[in-house]
Order: sequence, then structure tokens, then C-alpha cells
Amino acid sequence: MKKFGLLGCLGGLVLVGIIVFISAMSMYNSLVTLQQDVTAKWAQVENVYQRRADLVPNLVNTVRGYAAHEREVLEAVTESRSKVGSIRVTQEMLNNPAELARFQQAQDGLSSALSRLLLVVERYPDLKANQNFLELQSQLEGTENRIAVERRRFNESARDYNTRIKQFPANMIAGIFNFTEKAYFQAAPGSEKAPVVDFTR
Repeated sequence: MKKFGLLGCLGGLVLVGIIVFISAMSMYNSLVTLQQDVTAKWAQVENVYQRRADLVPNLVNTVRGYAAHEREVLEAVTESRSKVGSIRVTQEMLNNPAELARFQQAQDGLSSALSRLLLVVERYPDLKANQNFLELQSQLEGTENRIAVERRRFNESARDYNTRIKQFPANMIAGIFNFTEKAYFQAAPGSEKAPVVDFTR
């Protein structure tokens, strides 16, 4: 009878151990899935930023043909694109808010330079009617919209992942296997204010 009780206890412990192992494995797998989703969303953010970077030289060259004396604006766009291209994007960037902020600052600089370029275009009616320019401008606008969408999707994915690694008992698994919090894209400073558009400059 004693032997049966001891075997029953051991069997119960083994069963509990199996349940704990399966639960831990399930949590680990769900964290990996969420982490991979963040990585995939980040890749899409990079993809749309690259699309924009690829459009910039064509846009600058088209404007240069009509507005060659707007050298300062054209140089600002080219320099901003160069800064964006010089930042090496890594997976570690997603775990480092300061690095992601530096990447975002470079991208915001390019956005600002492109906005100034498009304001300059207002002074050149022939350029505004140029089919090549109109097509590039349309592609750029579409890309800017995609950037906003993909950044939002990335932030949502990072939020889901960050929430999961902080919840109990997943936080224990996250700690054991070094699942770290992901950084978010933040709004550019001053973006809460409406932009002032002045075509007289």
C-alpha cells in the first residue's frame, strides 16, 4: 500500500512536470512567434524607407532640370538621403530606443528636406505640369503613406510582444531566454502642431 502511494505521488509529480514543461514550451513558442512578427514588420518598414530612398535621386534630378538655381534645397535632400543611407540598420536597433530614435531622426530629416523640395516646386508651373515629375510625386506621396502605415503596424506588433513578455508567467520564460523589450517609433518633436505652409518664400 505504501509502495502504491509512493508511485502515485511520483506519477503525480511527473504529470505536473510534464504539464509545466508543455506550458513553458507553449509560452516560449508564442514569444518566438511574436518576436518574429516584430522582425517581419520591421523588415517592411525598412522596405518602404528604401523605396523612398530609391525615389529621391529621380525626383531631385527631375527638379534640378527645371530649378537648377535651387541648389540649397537640392543639396539638403541629397545630404539627408546620404545620412539615412549611412545608418547601419540591425536587429539590435529594435532593442535600443536611442538607436531607433537616431534612425528615426535621420528619416525625419529626409522627410523635412523632401517637404521643402515640394514647396520649391510650387514656383515652377512647367515642372508641376511635367508628367515625369507628377508620377514621381505621386509615388513619393504613396510611399509616405506606406511608411506611416508600416510604422503603425510595427508599433502594434512591438506593443503586443512587449506586453506579452511582461505578463506572468511569460515574463519568467522571457527572462530565462533573454527576450528583451522592443523600441517604438515616436512622433517627431513638434508634430503635434499643424505645419505652416508659406509659398511666398
